[in-house]
Formats: sequence, C-alpha cells, structure tokens
Amino acid sequence: MQTLDWIVLSITLLFIVLYGTWKTRGSKDVEQYIKGGNDTKWWTIGLSVMATQASAITFLSTPGQAFHSGMGFVQFYFGLPLAMVIICLVFIPIYHKLNVYTAYEYLESRFDLKTRTLAAILFLIQRGLAAGITIFAPAIILSAVLGWDLVFLNIIIGVLVIIYTVSGGTKAVSVTQKQQMAIIFSGMFIAFYLILQYLPDGITFGKALEIAGASNKMKVLDFSWDLNNRYTVWTGFLGGTFLMLSYFGTDQSQVQRYLSGKSVRESQLGLIFNGLLKVPMQFFILLVGVMVFVFYQFNASPLNFNPKAKEAVISSQYADQYKVLEDRHRAIEVEKKTLILSGITEENKPKLQALNEEDLKIKEEAKVIIKESNDKVETNDKDYVFIHFILNNLPKGLIGLLLAVILSAAMSSTASELNALASTTAIDLYKRNVKEEKSDQHYVNMSKWFTLGWGILAILVACVANLFDNLIQLVNIIGSIFYGNVLGIFLLAFFFKFVRSNAVFIGAIITQLIIIIVWYLDWLPYLWLNALGCGLVIVIAILLQGINGDDF
Repeated sequence: MQTLDWIVLSITLLFIVLYGTWKTRGSKDVEQYIKGGNDTKWWTIGLSVMATQASAITFLSTPGQAFHSGMGFVQFYFGLPLAMVIICLVFIPIYHKLNVYTAYEYLESRFDLKTRTLAAILFLIQRGLAAGITIFAPAIILSAVLGWDLVFLNIIIGVLVIIYTVSGGTKAVSVTQKQQMAIIFSGMFIAFYLILQYLPDGITFGKALEIAGASNKMKVLDFSWDLNNRYTVWTGFLGGTFLMLSYFGTDQSQVQRYLSGKSVRESQLGLIFNGLLKVPMQFFILLVGVMVFVFYQFNASPLNFNPKAKEAVISSQYADQYKVLEDRHRAIEVEKKTLILSGITEENKPKLQALNEEDLKIKEEAKVIIKESNDKVETNDKDYVFIHFILNNLPKGLIGLLLAVILSAAMSSTASELNALASTTAIDLYKRNVKEEKSDQHYVNMSKWFTLGWGILAILVACVANLFDNLIQLVNIIGSIFYGNVLGIFLLAFFFKFVRSNAVFIGAIITQLIIIIVWYLDWLPYLWLNALGCGLVIVIAILLQGINGDDF
C-alpha cells in the first residue's frame, strides 16, 4: 500500500458515506425511511438488488473458488432467472397490493400474529449472523495480508455503514449502491484487463482459455446426480431456484429493495434486470479467477496463499519439511511453464493434468504441516488468492481501487442487511406490539436506533467469528438452513388457502428442527436443504390440517 493507494481508498469510501448521508438527509416519516418514498426507478432497484447479494465475499472468494475448482460454481446461480420470473408474477403483485412495509406483514393478514412473528424471528437470526460475516469476511483477509488489526477493521467497516444507513434508511442504501456497483464493475474490469496484459507475449485470451481448459478449469456444466458434488446443473436449477426464491422473495434485505419501487412494473423490471445480469456477472468474476490461475502458470505462486500460514510454519519445527514441499512446488511450476510454452497438444494435456494433480497433493501435504504448526491458522487459502494477486501485481493506485471494490461490496451488503433488520424489528416486532398510538417520527427514530443496535451486534459477531471453509459457502449455508422453511410458509400462504395458522406454525417449528439436524449430521449438501425445508413445512402443515380439521 503506497500513499496513492491510501488516497484512492480513502476518497472512494468517504465519497460513498458522505454522498449517501447528504442525498437522503431529513427522512421524517416511515414511508420515506423504510420504503424510500416509493419512487425508486427500475435500474436503481436492479443494481441495489445485485449489490445486496454481491458482498465482499463474492469478490474475494469467487475468484479463489475458480482458481482452485474452475468455472463449475456458476451453476449455483442457474436457478436465479427462473426465481426472478416467479417472484415478479406472484410475490411482487401481492406485496404491492397490500402496501406492506415488510414481507412478514402479509403473513399476519393470511395467518396470524404468531406466524408473522416466527417468520420475522427466523429472518432476524439468520440475517443477523450473515451481517456479521459480511463485515468479518473482508476484514480477516485484509488483516492477514496487510497486517491491519482485525478488530479495528471490523469496527471501521461497521461504523462507515452505520453512519449513512442510520441517516437515510432505505433510500440511502439504494442511492449508495449505484455508486458502489459502478466502483465494483470498474475495478473488476480493470483487474481482468491487466491480468491479460501480464501474460507472456503470444499468450492471447484464446490461448489462456485453452490453457485453463487443459487444466480442467473451464468445465461449466456437470450433469451428474452425485449428492457429494455441491455444484451441478441439478443443484443449480432445483436447489438454487429454491434458495433464490427464498432469498429474493422472503428475505427482507432483498424485499425492501423492490418494495421501494415506484410501481409494480418498476419493481418487476428491476428484478428481471438482476436476473439477466447476475449470471453473466458471476461467470465473469469466476473467469477473472481462472485468468489468475493462468497468470500463475507463468509466474511463481506461494505454496499457500494465506501469509499467516507460512509465518506459522517458518517459526515451527516443521520449517524444513515445508521448505522441501516449496522446492517441489517450484520445480513443478517450472515444468508446467515449459510444457505450456511448448504448446498445448493432445499429447501433453495428460502430462499437464498429472503435474496439476501432483501439485495439488503437495499443497494438501502443506496444509497438514500448517495445521500441525498452528491449528488456529486457516489452511484453506481460496479466499486469499485474489487479494494476493492484487497486492503483489497491480500498479500503484489500482491496489487502492481494488481494495475499495472489496470494502464497497462489504458496505453495500451490510447496509442492506442492517436496513432490513431494523425495518423488520421496528415494524414486525416493535410497532405490532406497542399498544399506544405513536407518531411517524417516533417509528423513524426507533428504526434508526434499531439500525444502530443491529450494526453494533454485527460488529460484535464479526469480532468473534472464525474463518470457515470458504466464506461464500458459509453465507449460503446459513441461508439454506432457514430460507427453505420461510419460503414454504409463504407458498402455503399463497397457494394453500385451506391451511390455517396453527398447522403452519407447528409445521414450521418441526421443519426447522429437522433441517438443523440434517445439516448438523451432514446428510445432504447444503443447497438441497432449501428444497427439503420448503417441501417439509408444506407437507407437515397440510397433514396437521387434515388430521385436526378446520378448527385447528
């Protein structure tokens, strides 16, 4: 980090905070603060929805996922366009017709207060945890590679978001997310362009794809029915559709983005825009990771991208063993480079793949040694690949821009989450249970206090969190445990008019316990938990209603 990088980073982040605070100052009623005045255009909705989902985890973990495993992760998003169409046809018209502030208001009009409260609480639990992880993810990685204090980073990210989210509510989140997405897209396209420029003379984009393909990084589609394989066409279309329906249709952090739309049409166009752009965007981010892989076929790479891992080994009794593995890793890199420069042919593809397999085994051996040296150090380095490339290869100024991309993404997602957590707490729990008549200004003030409270809680969760296998998976796992159940409750409300509140309430509690057990015992890949949870709550509620009759 040079002076220029600090200037770029500081100006970018301060601009977002000050712009959001200034642009949305003075919200005096609940309609303005929580629904943004219902005047948001479709392109703002689309970008805001996209920015809410595309957290810093997306831009840190996804390139690393592609670096290690190739393009297959894009299948996770195959269900998204289908989910957008269903939400546009079913969810949005109902929400707008009832003029609700939160998705869970509808559940009281259809069932009763306890069902609304249960759905709201399930949302608050999973989204409250996710908000902490959204802050923690970039903080721990930047802390490791830059040497910044982890707690300080958690607090800085959280406080910056709290300032403009408390000040302007939903509108502040929406207007800042447009700026954040512009920064994010600019940064990623610049990084992609520079990676290609850094490749040796004669290695065009087409040849880079050929190299990646020969190393099994370009396999996009997997039609296997192997339940141990997390990412296939079927998990994407089936499990992914249920997850996306749950997330975009019932998660207040997303629902609030399109409830602020000027009309039903504006909201629908915003979601369709997101559905058309999201899969290509994820494909592009994965492609950036694949190009980073190609870059490191011609340039030396560390045995493990987490700098803390090597530090732990060097100061331990395993230093010599690790040095032997590093030497073997470098020798394989030289051999691969020579092989690739000689030209990818059908004859040398098996040789290249064999070298990749051997290198993978060496890296797994290195992880064992790292774990022996210090079992608290994260050995899975997927989340560190892209940030390592940025810090070690980009020119001055652009390092600051790419760090701004990562922190902007963290801020955009966290702002949406805090905004939604506060709205749900204020409307579904606080306002619904306050007996006295209160003014609009009172509820605006309470929403601001709830935003501050959830922001502080998110910072605390970030400060005590531990790095998981892969951060982008962790967020999706948390969602999968809760989302399917909530989606099932909404589908019962929409399509099963004979099912009453008690059957739904008891069915939802039983379903949640079953899903937690299935996840804990690792009986199914996490993407299938959404479909299972959704199906279970519907079946159990229908059975309970059938057994107990109309009076239940």
